[in-house]
Amino acid sequence: MSRVLLPVDRLDEVWPAMPRDARVGALLHSASVGGDLVPTLTRLEALAAEGRFRLTALFGPQHGFESTTQDNMVEWESFRHPRLDVPVFSLYGEHRQPTPAMLDEIDVLFVDLVDVGSRYYTFIWTLFLCMEACQERGIPVIVADRPNPIDGVTVEGEPQRDDHLSFVGLHPLPHRHGKTIGELAELFRAERFPDTVLTVLPLAHWDRNSYHDETGLAWVMPSPNMPSLDTALVYPGLCLFEGTTLSEGRGTTRPFELFGAPGIDSEDLASALRALGLPGCHFRPAPFQPAFQKHAGRPCGGAQLHVTDRRSFLPFHTGVAILSLIRGRYPENFDWTLPPYEYETKKLPIEILLGRPVGEVFA
Repeated sequence: MSRVLLPVDRLDEVWPAMPRDARVGALLHSASVGGDLVPTLTRLEALAAEGRFRLTALFGPQHGFESTTQDNMVEWESFRHPRLDVPVFSLYGEHRQPTPAMLDEIDVLFVDLVDVGSRYYTFIWTLFLCMEACQERGIPVIVADRPNPIDGVTVEGEPQRDDHLSFVGLHPLPHRHGKTIGELAELFRAERFPDTVLTVLPLAHWDRNSYHDETGLAWVMPSPNMPSLDTALVYPGLCLFEGTTLSEGRGTTRPFELFGAPGIDSEDLASALRALGLPGCHFRPAPFQPAFQKHAGRPCGGAQLHVTDRRSFLPFHTGVAILSLIRGRYPENFDWTLPPYEYETKKLPIEILLGRPVGEVFA
């Protein structure tokens, strides 16, 4: 198996021509590394040292430039990079889109972010907002492409309604979108920002049918609660639990695989879920106790979702089926959570996750 060659692995070869005094800003996080695990920032510094451009600003998405903030709506503040002495602008705090003052620092924006193939994952929407802001200022955007870790062919779920757009979906996309971040950038330009000057630096040796563990690349956590490919596989469905009072396993070492709540019988739940005959997965009784977030410090009855055949497994369909069963079987242990959620203050969190009124999916 040939290892997928990322554009950041050969940045010196694929970097587009530009004036030597061009001021480059870079939108990165801690998972922005090459196949050899060298940080993308290190490679950018090397190009700047060669006089290819000037590195004048850095930007970071949700969870921080260093990917240290744990939870949703935990904001972080801009700071000055201690070694490079350039600003590091927060795009998940007071501002989620670069301001004119931030863009005054740059002539070009470079983006290298790791997506996990699901519409809810907010890094693609930070890219979206950056493209919008850069189009208005005539600032070119360069996106380093990366594989979709849960394959580039499987699509699941309906795009959200136009009246249910939010920071977990600013443009209609299926729940599992089947695209790379570079392809999403091209889609955003085609459908929303036609005047964006966009360059996508291409992948090499990527098979669209492959999963991350078939790329030869190491898994580097793109956010604190995305510790493995197993997490990414279930996330398009189990992220829906964020819109409920059920724990989605945050505060454990298996987020989005473990789920449940105090008062639920683990054996009964797992047995009832297995009886649904959902493809490509198995439900194991699994009591757990979250260390933080929902039900922190309280024993929860629940189950662990094990993917047994990822090519037949349907994460979104599975997530909806689990919630439907728990909602009917354990009504005293279940409710929809109230806003705010990811900066939405009116609609229920489950509705912006679903992309439509809850009654259209859960009768």
